Amino acid sequence: MHSLSRILFLLIFLSGISQFIFAQNEEEQAAQMQIWMDYMTPGPMHEMLAKSVGDWKTVSKFWTDPDGEPMVTEGTGKTEMILGSRYQKMTHNSTMMGMPTEGISITGFDNATLEFTSIWIDNIGTGTAITKGKYDETTNSLTLNGTMVDPMSKQEMQIKEVLKFLDNDHHLLEMYIIFNGEEFKSMEIEFMRQ
Repeated sequence: MHSLSRILFLLIFLSGISQFIFAQNEEEQAAQMQIWMDYMTPGPMHEMLAKSVGDWKTVSKFWTDPDGEPMVTEGTGKTEMILGSRYQKMTHNSTMMGMPTEGISITGFDNATLEFTSIWIDNIGTGTAITKGKYDETTNSLTLNGTMVDPMSKQEMQIKEVLKFLDNDHHLLEMYIIFNGEEFKSMEIEFMRQ
């Protein structure tokens, strides 16, 4: 009888422990689910990206020599939000040295890291430019730093992009190549809403 009561006590004790562990796991699971819900839910920075949805006229300037005159070309752009308004997709069409060019950028705001990430691909190369950065409310601009491959050296080079939201209908994108610690402005695109 004494051993039977010990077994019964042990079973009750183990049952209580397992219920405590299960409840703790339920609480952890609920907390983890909330973290994931916060991570996946578009917020104010995604709404800011959505303000650029629409059709745009572009004027692009390209420099190969910092002291030289830029090549200037006109084009068009189309901006849309994709994947439930979590990412901004921009498609650009223009010309470069007489050749039709098309580029696509995908930009998103990561709710976990609190930074923007952008990728750029186009038909004048086979590489991908990847940049990350923060939004500055005081200047109403987004500064992104990252890398792309230089096809001449086949090495990654540092780049910087600054997107200035002048107003809802006018944006200015500046792109810099960073070489030996110095920035060289290689491109500028004016966006005007159509």
